[in-house]
Amino acid sequence: MVREHCRIGNRVILQNGVIVGGDGYGFAKRADGTHAKIVQSGVTVIEDDVEIQTLTSVDRASIGETRVKRGAKIDSLVQVGHGCVVGEDNIICAQTGLAGSTILGKNVLLAGQVGVSGHLTIHDGAVVYAQSGIGHDVEPGGVVSGSPAFEVHQWLRAITAFPKLPEISRTIRQLEKRLEALEQSAKSTHE
Repeated sequence: MVREHCRIGNRVILQNGVIVGGDGYGFAKRADGTHAKIVQSGVTVIEDDVEIQTLTSVDRASIGETRVKRGAKIDSLVQVGHGCVVGEDNIICAQTGLAGSTILGKNVLLAGQVGVSGHLTIHDGAVVYAQSGIGHDVEPGGVVSGSPAFEVHQWLRAITAFPKLPEISRTIRQLEKRLEALEQSAKSTHE
């Protein structure tokens, strides 16, 4: 479904269940704890040669616009929040969520189940591995993974060590006890 005031370019493919221009998720908390809906009066623009797979939502901006730029390909079950910019020739895989005001540069790849916290930029040519949580800008050409996401080579070393942490922790405790015993022995020898 394409909502009112949205603009769709040429050669765009919208698969079943795609929503373009639904209200962005915006609420303000009142003094009494209830929530007031913030009017979403912006537009959604889908440029030429974009393909969006099933059950994906590209929200209307609260003000300004949400834009999916030329050649972007968006998989099924993706949420593009209000005020986001999806860059040219991006690939966004299934179950990814972009919180409001996320900006993706050109040729960005977001693997499946990536979560982006919003109000940040993932710069040109960046790659984000599957199931990563992005809470900060990603540099041009950066490759990140994990949650919170960080540089992929460091992440690979970290996940290799992760299953060994209980053993490492046990060894450290044993070494601390041995060191304490050696220190006590040295102290009593000097007295």
